[in-house]
Amino acid sequence: MSANPKAVDERFELNHTLTDEKKEIYEHENTSQVVVDPATLAHQFAEEYQFTWRASIVGSLLGCLVAASNTYLGLKIGWTFGASLFGAIFSFAIIKPLSKALPPKWGGGYFGPKENCTAQSAATTAGGLSAGFVSGIPAMYKLGLMTTPRGDAAGLVLFTISAAFYGLFFAVPLRKHFVVKQDLTFPTPRAAAVTILSLHDTADGEREAMKKAIWMGIWFVICFLWSLISYFIPFFDTVHILYYIGHAANYTPLMSADVDWGWNFKWDFPFFGAGLMTPGSTVLSFFFGTLFVYGIIGPCLVGTGEFVAPMGFNAKGDTTNRFFLWPGIALMTITAFTELLIHYQSLWRGIKGGVLEIQSAVMRGVHYFRRVVLKAQLTEAEIDKYKDVTDTNEIYKPEELIPASWWVSGTVVSIIFTCAIMGRYFGMPVYQSIIAIILGFLFSFVGIQASGETDINPVGSIGKMSQLVFAKMPADSLQAMMKNNLMAGNISASAASQAVDMVGDLKTGQLVGASPRSQFWAQFVASFFAIAIGVGLFILFADAYPCIISQNLDDKCEFGLVAVKAWANVAKLLTGAAEPLSRNSMITTIVCAIAGVVFPLVRHFFVPQKYHRFYPSVSAVGIAMVNTSPEVPIAMLIGWISGKIWKRLRSTAYDNLMYSVAAGMIAGQGISAILQAVFKIANVKGSVVTFSCPEGEC
Repeated sequence: MSANPKAVDERFELNHTLTDEKKEIYEHENTSQVVVDPATLAHQFAEEYQFTWRASIVGSLLGCLVAASNTYLGLKIGWTFGASLFGAIFSFAIIKPLSKALPPKWGGGYFGPKENCTAQSAATTAGGLSAGFVSGIPAMYKLGLMTTPRGDAAGLVLFTISAAFYGLFFAVPLRKHFVVKQDLTFPTPRAAAVTILSLHDTADGEREAMKKAIWMGIWFVICFLWSLISYFIPFFDTVHILYYIGHAANYTPLMSADVDWGWNFKWDFPFFGAGLMTPGSTVLSFFFGTLFVYGIIGPCLVGTGEFVAPMGFNAKGDTTNRFFLWPGIALMTITAFTELLIHYQSLWRGIKGGVLEIQSAVMRGVHYFRRVVLKAQLTEAEIDKYKDVTDTNEIYKPEELIPASWWVSGTVVSIIFTCAIMGRYFGMPVYQSIIAIILGFLFSFVGIQASGETDINPVGSIGKMSQLVFAKMPADSLQAMMKNNLMAGNISASAASQAVDMVGDLKTGQLVGASPRSQFWAQFVASFFAIAIGVGLFILFADAYPCIISQNLDDKCEFGLVAVKAWANVAKLLTGAAEPLSRNSMITTIVCAIAGVVFPLVRHFFVPQKYHRFYPSVSAVGIAMVNTSPEVPIAMLIGWISGKIWKRLRSTAYDNLMYSVAAGMIAGQGISAILQAVFKIANVKGSVVTFSCPEGEC
């Protein structure tokens, strides 16, 4: 969750679909009209302390809320939400009143924008490690490559540690190139900086923040309680409208549309909230793609006998159980790669700049080692060269920056640690672990450049690119080859994701004038929260809902597992383990792959920029093919339509409160889902009132 849907961009597996709708998303923030002078802001607020434990802990706990919601949403549809603006606003709403009410020794005292930036950085870090647990890691269980999350807990924790600190240390040298030298835009981090400054600038800003927090709290409570009641009374979860109409009219197709194909109404508040924040082209593409595939084509082919049942078909030799899986994956992945290639100049700048920055960092390290460790006497020319390397347009004093020795030693330890963990717990050879780490470095450049220029972090594409590189890496068996393929993708995607988040936070800090060193410490503290919450929530959900890790793809599941299925099937395809497709499915997949190339090219080269936000999202159509739960796009459509009506009737209230309402919906049901998982593990009986269920069974 973030106050501005980086929500749907920052970690959405297929977030490139939102490229051209940023203007619409950011309208209510009006950040495009704000010009921020970092040199002025650096001295605008005098704060004795920037890093504080109260800011770090409050920010980390807010990030844990985001992580909890992301686990629920990510397992359902593959989307996760960033915590940047969420952490900025709600850390202010929590800490500011306490700073006035409590004495300094109990956590009171002045709370300014730079400390607010510390809390925001902690929230982003703590909420940012859920991506792997809703995609690549569950995919390994789906393929039978691991035992159980509880049994593998040590390996999962250690891998998460490596992913967390890997991105943390590597973000430090990249800051100089992308934030200081290139001074990239970073739309959402910039919006977070403007928001923080506005909150602290006037009394009106404080009142607005409190109002937003109250609205978020109201919707949090409503959705939490509603969702909790739904565990015992299914009517509060799902309303089977078509079933009862069909039952009353004795019309079987309507009852089948509800029971067999899932065309019912679900009180899915997180997706109401997501619909509020998501551009119309994405929502409509998702909904009409689902309607076309699972509302028209599927039922018609069942009627003709081509499909023997929903989601299955009976052609001779077919072994896959869902006809639309591979066409959907083709649309998602090919579109992602096409988008990356379209922006090849930006990506090349990112890679080249990152390599040059590493060379510069190595040179600084050599000079540091010679001067400090070896006590060598440098020549005047070497001293001048050292100055050329170290002097920049920094607005900070040296003691506010992060020493090179910190990130260099941290990176070296992280690499050694990662290689050891990969070998001990996942059976990956050292050289393959090193290749995966190098790919993670390179893809971090790609992700930061893309995020800095367009606000899109192509995490899904980065993972797939690593999988592609590891397609034919030597292994002792097919199982080991698939495991290495998925873990390579996990390493690269996790490292790039963390690096992008943390460099974005450093951009926010630059604009606010916050010390990079204080942000580094906040990110360091929050990383421990991220590790604990990420692994803990995955184990909890896997225990409560075994279908998440079941190897039987036919198991009925409360979660769509869109990203999980995409990662697992790409690994099977690249390693030669995929089952053969039927002729019709293969033809459909080829057509979708071509569409995945053509549609982005047409939009980029032939459609004027002002019309891009109306252009259909082919990736959303791909998601619709993989996702077999129509209630999700229905909920998003209702949320989007409600937002349009709200904006038309009360535009000011919409601009000020839309995010707060959406955030409350997402967080409320996400936290309730954790409690429901606990109920399931504890064998607390649910569905005690079944009057609204078809045939009395839910």
